[in-house]
Amino acid sequence: MNTYNIKKYKYLPHILLIWVLIIIAIPNFFFEKKCPENFKYLSVSFTKTIQIIKDYIYPCVNSHSISLNERKKDKIFLNNYYATSELSFKSKLEDIQILRNLELSNGKYLEKLYLKGGFYNGIQNINPGSGYIDIYENNFFILSARGVLAYSKNIEETNALRQIENNINDFINFEHFTKNRWYSIKDMFIYKKKIFVSFTEEIQKECWNTSIIYGDLVYTSVKFKKLFTADECVSSIHSNEFVGNQSGGKIAEYDDDHILFTIGEYRNRDLAQNKNSLNGKVVKIHISNGRVEILSMGHRNPQGIYFDKENDFIIETEHGPKGGDEINLIELSKINIKKIPNYGWPISSAGEHYGGRTKENKKKYEKYPLFKSHIEHGFIEPIKSFVPSIGISEITKIGQDKYVLGSMKDKSLYFFGLNYNREIINLKRVEVFERIRDLKFYDKKLFLFLEDTPSIGIVKLN
Repeated sequence: MNTYNIKKYKYLPHILLIWVLIIIAIPNFFFEKKCPENFKYLSVSFTKTIQIIKDYIYPCVNSHSISLNERKKDKIFLNNYYATSELSFKSKLEDIQILRNLELSNGKYLEKLYLKGGFYNGIQNINPGSGYIDIYENNFFILSARGVLAYSKNIEETNALRQIENNINDFINFEHFTKNRWYSIKDMFIYKKKIFVSFTEEIQKECWNTSIIYGDLVYTSVKFKKLFTADECVSSIHSNEFVGNQSGGKIAEYDDDHILFTIGEYRNRDLAQNKNSLNGKVVKIHISNGRVEILSMGHRNPQGIYFDKENDFIIETEHGPKGGDEINLIELSKINIKKIPNYGWPISSAGEHYGGRTKENKKKYEKYPLFKSHIEHGFIEPIKSFVPSIGISEITKIGQDKYVLGSMKDKSLYFFGLNYNREIINLKRVEVFERIRDLKFYDKKLFLFLEDTPSIGIVKLN
């Protein structure tokens, strides 16, 4: 290219930048005018838009490097905006519109139902939103991490999900969502015409644990009330380490009178081995009086649970630290009040502490050694450990001794079987290319909540 041509294209990046600014700023201007209450926290001004473009998209025109504090402020700014947008959508009881698409992944067809409203604020992603799904009496239900509840009588044919009015935000709301996006709804489960919802509860000022509310399933409006709250809480300001996202919160069917519930240890590792604490445990809760019984201990952050009635065991999935996601089998015949089945965290794990075996982590490893064997130290071995971690999520049964689980970090499904010795066989990975937050099996189909778009995924199984 000659000198003339170089000069000719010299200002092209600047021209493109101006067009980007115009494209972003104009919608913000109209949104501010038309929906000021929706854009209380991110009615982005032209000046703010310029700064975001300069800092993140086109840093070469910025004469200063953006500080970590400024990046953090922008994340808080965006998180608050999307939380506000989602709560505003909920208050208007708008239908959630659906856009359909069909994709092929690893030889399986994945039908995607893109959600065009309501799911704005996520647990991992600032945007879009996270959610949970269930199917009851042939109806499909969905719940966002911020409390948007909706249903469809025929999810495979409808073009919209109808919202159900609810009072979830009496228990967890904007005040909590803006403290950190990991404070959120953790699961939804529908059973015997009642809907159960778990969430991270601020039991005392800056002190948290995982609780359950429930209400009668009415398709127009659900009035929730408290079922279960732990007597203890984990301080987010007085703990040496605290992670509000290590909260567990998965709910599953057990019998006519009880549900299963998982509770994480909020990165307060000692709690998982403390029999007087419910944190780091799988518990059974009576659905009439909230009475609780510990079924297993030594768990870090249980993200999936399923009771296999046919085989009389509970199959549980949990996040490890850096590596060491686990699939655990809890055999009900071996449960003893005097000796609770113990799965080893934080003494044994296939993973490592974040940062690894460094000088800075020496004291941590002395206290929590993360032995690579469970059984040699008196614990129950997982039937599978994933190294590196896959961001393991929900698990369910799909046939005779056949199961499937989802993953968030790995963005894949894992299909497997169990043999006579209850060992994993025929493990097969199927990429979905999105974080799988939740899944359900119904009518020979697998339903997924995909939180990167967000959308509902449907996979037909043979």
